[in-house]
Amino acid sequence: MPLRPIRRALLSVSDKTGLVELARELAARGVELVSTGGTARALREAGIAVRDVSAVTGAPEILDGRVKTLHPGVHGGILAKRDEPAHMSTLEEHGLAPIDLVVVNLYPFEATLAAGADFGTCVEQIDVGGPAMIRAAAKNHDGVAVVVDPADYKELLAELARKGGTEGAFRRRLAAKAFARTAAYDAAIHTWLAREIGEEFPERIVLAGERRQRLRYGENPHQRAAFYAASGARPTGLAAATQLQGKELSYNNLNDTDAALALVTEFDEPAVAIIKHANPCGVAVGGSIAEAYRKALASDPVSAFGGIVACNRPLDQEAATEIGRIFTEVVVAPGVDEAAKAVFAAKPNLRLLTLDELPDPITMGHDIKWLMGGFLAQDRDTARLQPTQLHVATRRAPTEEELADLLFAWKVVKHVKSNAIVLARGGATVGIGMGQTSRVDAVHLAAHRAATQAGSRPCVVASDAFFPFPDGLLAAIEAGATAAIQPGGSVRDHEVIEAADKAGIAMVFTGIRHFRH
Repeated sequence: MPLRPIRRALLSVSDKTGLVELARELAARGVELVSTGGTARALREAGIAVRDVSAVTGAPEILDGRVKTLHPGVHGGILAKRDEPAHMSTLEEHGLAPIDLVVVNLYPFEATLAAGADFGTCVEQIDVGGPAMIRAAAKNHDGVAVVVDPADYKELLAELARKGGTEGAFRRRLAAKAFARTAAYDAAIHTWLAREIGEEFPERIVLAGERRQRLRYGENPHQRAAFYAASGARPTGLAAATQLQGKELSYNNLNDTDAALALVTEFDEPAVAIIKHANPCGVAVGGSIAEAYRKALASDPVSAFGGIVACNRPLDQEAATEIGRIFTEVVVAPGVDEAAKAVFAAKPNLRLLTLDELPDPITMGHDIKWLMGGFLAQDRDTARLQPTQLHVATRRAPTEEELADLLFAWKVVKHVKSNAIVLARGGATVGIGMGQTSRVDAVHLAAHRAATQAGSRPCVVASDAFFPFPDGLLAAIEAGATAAIQPGGSVRDHEVIEAADKAGIAMVFTGIRHFRH
C-alpha cells in the first residue's frame, strides 16, 4: 500500500480530549477539516476553520442529530478506492471529494451503562453513524487512515511529520484497532440488551476486553501473556486496582491475587486469605486484620512464604508489620493507611495493591473456561449458605461453636480446588487438602498439615462434595474432627451418617456442592 497524503479530514468525536491540538496541527499542514455538531462548535470556539458536514452532504442534521453523516457525500468520500479510476470519476461526477482521514470516537454507551442510567438513556447513547464511518474507513484503509482513540493522535502527527502522509502498515494497524473498537462497542450493547430481556445464555456470546498490561510471560517463561479488563462495564476487581509499589505484576500474581480477593469477599468480619498457586494455604477471621493474618499464617506458615495476601479491610501499621515478617509477593486490600505504607516501603519488591472497594462476585458476569475450539460459560458460584438451610443428619447437632466453624469452613472450601477438604478451628483453617483425585487423599493432606501445628484439635471438617464412603469422614475424625459439613446426596449417605453417629460427631448437610476445577 502506497504512502497517502492527507488533504481532507472528517472529525466527529464524543471525547474531545486532544481534539483542538490535533485539529490545529492538521490545519497547519493545509488539511481541510470537516466536522459535525459539537465537534465543529468546539473547533470554531478554538478559532480553527472547519466546514460543517451538512455543507458536504447538502442536507441538514435531522432527528436530534441521529442522522447527519449517513450520506453518500460522507461515505462516498471514505469508501472510494483511490486507485480505481471509475470510483474517482464517480466522485467527480457527483461533486464529491475524497476523505483521507477519519477521526471518530463513539457515544459513551459503556460509561452511560456503568453509571446506572435507565434503559431509554442507554438506548440514546447507542451510536449509529460513528460505527458506520469507522467501519467504512477501516475497510478502505488502503486509502484512508482511521483514528478511534485520542491516545493515537500523537502518533498520527508524528507519522505525518516524518513522512508527509501515512504508510500502508500504519493505516492497517489503525484499521485493526478500529474494528476492535466497534466490535467491543457492539459486544457491550449486546450483553446489556440480552441481560435486559433476561436471556442469560444467548445464542451468541461476544467477549470484549481492553488490554491493561503486557506481561513479561504467562504461567511459564515460554508463554506470552497480557492482562485485559472487561469492556462495557465499570472497572472492578484487579481491573480497578492501583499498584502503590513493587515490581511489575506477573500472570501468576494476577491469577492468585484474583483468587485471594474472591475468597475474602465471602466474609463480613475482618478476614485474610493467603494464597499459593490459586489455592488457599491459610484463611482466618478475627477482631482485626492483624489478628486474622496471624491465625491464617499459623495454618501453613511454610506454604505461605512467597504467597499472596488479600484482606477485606484497610491495612494499618500493625497488620503491615505482621505481613512484613515473611516474604510475600503481593498484598491487596481496600485501603492502606500512611503508617502501613511506610512499613511496606521498606520492602520495595513487595507488590502493594489497593482498591476503592472490594469486588462483588455477583455482578461479575459469566465464569468462562476456554476449551480447544470453544469455551464453557456458567454462572459464577455465588451461592451463600444460611444456617436455616442446614439439615442436621446425625443424632447430635453441632454446638454453637462448632456451627460457627462449620459455616466458616464452608465458605473457604468453596474456593479450594476439588477434591477439597478444609479443617478449621476458632475461625481459622488448620489444614487444607486440595486438588486430589481421591477425597480420602484430600483428607489425609489436610490432616498432615493440621498435625504440624499446635492447637489444631479438636476441629471441624468441610467437604466440597459428598463423602461417597465413610472412609473420608473417618480419616477426618481421626484427625480430630468433631463436626462435619458436606452437601449430602450420596447413595451411601446412611453409611456415612452411621459412622458419624458411632463416633459421636455432629454432621450437617447443605444440599449445595462446591466443585472447583
